[in-house]
Amino acid sequence: MKIMGILNVTPDSFSDGGRFSTVASAVAAGRAMFDAGAMIVDVGGESSRPGARPIDLAEERQRTLPVVRQLSRHGIVSIDTRKAALAQEAVACGASILNDTSGLLTPVAGRLGVGYVAMHSRGLPATMQDDPRYEDVVEEVWSALDLLASKAARCGATQIWVDPGIGFGKTTAHNVGLLRSLSRACMREWPVLVGVSRKSVVGALTGRHVPRDRVSGSLGAAAAAWAAGVDLIRTHDVADTNDLLTVLASVSTRPCLTSPQPV
Repeated sequence: MKIMGILNVTPDSFSDGGRFSTVASAVAAGRAMFDAGAMIVDVGGESSRPGARPIDLAEERQRTLPVVRQLSRHGIVSIDTRKAALAQEAVACGASILNDTSGLLTPVAGRLGVGYVAMHSRGLPATMQDDPRYEDVVEEVWSALDLLASKAARCGATQIWVDPGIGFGKTTAHNVGLLRSLSRACMREWPVLVGVSRKSVVGALTGRHVPRDRVSGSLGAAAAAWAAGVDLIRTHDVADTNDLLTVLASVSTRPCLTSPQPV
C-alpha cells in the first residue's frame, strides 16, 4: 500500500485548517511528507468538510497554484478540487492527478492525460450530512464508482483509483459498512484509495472528539485497509502511517510485500 499525504492550504479544514497559511510553510510541509514516505501529496484549497461553504475560483487559485508549482518539482502532486478550470491550471503548474470529489472532472482528466481519483459523494459539503440514506450503501457506492471509473478510462485518464468517500454523505454506520467491504472492493476492477484520516467515523468509534486526537484510530483503519489490499491510503500523518506499513510489511507472511520506500 502506498501513501498520499494530505496538504490542506485552507483556513477552515476540519483537522489542519490554517496550519499552512504561506506558500513557504505549505511547500515545506509537502516536502516533509515526501521525505517521510508519501508517494503523492494531495493539495487542497477548498474545504470539503461537512457544512463547508464553497469559495470562488480566484481564491482557490491563489491558495493552491503557487504550492503546486513549487512542490511538483519534488514529487508527484495531486490537486483536490471540484472546479474544472482550477484542475486544468493546476496540471499546467505540475499536478499529475485530479482528486475529484464532484465526480464531474472525468473529461478534464482525459483531455489533460492525467491520473484520476473517482470519489463517491452524495450532495455538496454544505448539506451532504443532513440526512444521508441508502438502500444498500455498499452496493450503491461501489457500483457508482465502477461506472465513474469506467467513464474516466473512456475519457483517457492515465491511472484511476476509486475512493468510497468516507464521511461524504454517509452516516457512521454507512462508513463502517464501506470499510468492512474493502476486501471485496479490492477484488473489483479498479485500485482502491481510502481516506479515513482523523475523520468523524474514527471519533465515533473511539470517543475522540478532537481530530488531532484520532491519529491512533486512523492508523487502525489504515492497518485494516492494508489487510484488505487497498492500493493507496490518504493521510495527514505520513510518517506514522509509513512506520505502520513498514512494520506490517516486515512481519507479514503475505507474498511479494516490500517495505514502503520514501520518494
